[in-house]
Amino acid sequence: MKKQERDFDKEAANWDDHPARVKLAEDVAGAIARQVALAPDMDVLDFGCGTGLLALRIAPLVRSVTGTDSSRGMLEVLEAKAAKQGLSNLSTRHLDAGSRITGAYDLIVSSMTFHHVEHVGVLLGELFQALKVPGRLCVADLDSDEGQFHEHNGGVFHFGFEKSALGEMFRQAGFSNVREVPAAEVAKPDRTGKIRKFSIFLMIGEKAGK
Repeated sequence: MKKQERDFDKEAANWDDHPARVKLAEDVAGAIARQVALAPDMDVLDFGCGTGLLALRIAPLVRSVTGTDSSRGMLEVLEAKAAKQGLSNLSTRHLDAGSRITGAYDLIVSSMTFHHVEHVGVLLGELFQALKVPGRLCVADLDSDEGQFHEHNGGVFHFGFEKSALGEMFRQAGFSNVREVPAAEVAKPDRTGKIRKFSIFLMIGEKAGK
């Protein structure tokens, strides 16, 4: 799971106050919907769900969404939003450093979480096991950013990803038909204060029957 040097619990209450984060979730949700036919019989896991900016956009289109995160504060915000919206098909699960991913899902999504994960290959193996056959994994994250995206890099293990290398990790974990598409673009100051456009990709892998 994530190395959490930032206090995401404290950030949770104001997490959604940043329009760029909301727009990013909208863009990622749109990219996923263009790659995967979301359906009312699907069970979905959102790994590293935060306050549910992505999960809440998917939940009305599927049977169930389980949001997992290492921050209880983030999950509490998500639970309150789901209750306010009357979403009975959304549940949450806290994952600490020793937790394993359990369940059986048609689709697993994750947005802007993988660069906080130290052992990506291990995680991909767990996510592969948690998918039904057939099933899909959709991961949105940064193209290589030289460590400029975050104001502080505490808890950041990867300064974005080289897509070819991440794609190979997908394949080593067992995924087939691995592909990537552009998902979003975020304009924000880098660590020098200069406005820079950061690109976000969506990588898709499939767990296919034999």
